[in-house]
Amino acid sequence: MKLNRRQMVLAAAASLGAGYVPNVIAQEKVIKFGMAQDFTKVYTFVTAEYSQGQRDYLTLVNERGGISGWKIQAEIVDTGNETQRGIEAYERFKREGVLLVDPLSTPVSRALVPRALDDKINLVTMFSGRSDAADGSVFPYVIPMSASYWSQASVLIEYITRQEKDLKGKKIAFVYIDTPFGKEPLPLLREIAKRRGFDLLPFPYAPPGNEQAAVWTQVRRANPNWTLIWGGGVGQTVSLKEAIRNGISPDKIASVVWLSESDMKVVGEDAAKGVLKFEGAASGREPKIIQDILKDVVGKGKGSGPQQLVGTSYYNIGVLSAALMVEGTRKALEISKGATITSQTLNEGLRSITKFTAEGLAPSTTITKADHQGGGMGRVAQWDGRRWVAKSDWISADQDLVWELIKQSSAEFKKGG
Repeated sequence: MKLNRRQMVLAAAASLGAGYVPNVIAQEKVIKFGMAQDFTKVYTFVTAEYSQGQRDYLTLVNERGGISGWKIQAEIVDTGNETQRGIEAYERFKREGVLLVDPLSTPVSRALVPRALDDKINLVTMFSGRSDAADGSVFPYVIPMSASYWSQASVLIEYITRQEKDLKGKKIAFVYIDTPFGKEPLPLLREIAKRRGFDLLPFPYAPPGNEQAAVWTQVRRANPNWTLIWGGGVGQTVSLKEAIRNGISPDKIASVVWLSESDMKVVGEDAAKGVLKFEGAASGREPKIIQDILKDVVGKGKGSGPQQLVGTSYYNIGVLSAALMVEGTRKALEISKGATITSQTLNEGLRSITKFTAEGLAPSTTITKADHQGGGMGRVAQWDGRRWVAKSDWISADQDLVWELIKQSSAEFKKGG
């Protein structure tokens, strides 16, 4: 039976219960991770697919004996993208001895940053949260392990530049959800616009993004050469539908990382053909790590959700996040010689990940005490009507501007600004 999008989300949410413990026996050596994520309000299917990828990868690791004999126990809580619920989940996790928390939410992660820094609990903010958390000297326990929103925007502009050869006099619209997440790329885009000579046209819309008609009428009148869309969940599909309805060609639209196969089904797989996005993890089932999950987890009836979601963009990002967490744990156990692991030793491990690709799933990623975004690399992928196809190599761009903004913003945070 083929499930529709809502049925898949409900199936994934129903599988959670109070927490997820993948084949962990009480007497075994256990490392606890806390996933306080939004399954029911804004990100819904995004989180469902991401979480399924995380859980399947952790099952793969645990089924293979864990990490030096240690098993990973993932506690999963629905926050509904509400900061207070996120804080409550974090405090519960802290009492239970969790060493790492992943909120997959910019508002929730921002609310947790001061607590994580004070408590020395690792806060993983993959493709979310504060861009300035890339500065490990100021945010030692906030670890994105992925290209910041500033780096994502710079890669997209670099790709557009290569297509146009010269952006001088061109107009680029930026349609974004009017939240800290949506606004995040604006300082970087303004600086790149000065450097490359294009006109930046910002168009905010009210969250969660169900109604954008008036915004896209303005975009159509502005007649931009290119359009960037910056939202998550329903905001993305509404943006694409409205853009197409207003005659904007999908192959002149480029998105933040949050666009997946599920979104294309909502918009119309053929209607959306040509749209571009930043890709931080390879999509599809070709990567070895996804093949291993299909064989050793899903194939043995131990998958955590609908099989047809394995290999989607969000699923693969979830796999990548879990793989980086596990690699950091492996490094931490090397440091402690396998005897024990604390939040502090896990932090050391996470910040010593070197040239990690998750067996070809991602660009070479090195996390250091100075750089928590791992180089700010990604690539551009294009929807061909059925799947995402890479249109560039793994690249980074304008990192001098990115780091100038990172340092300015982190300095303000340090001063209490």
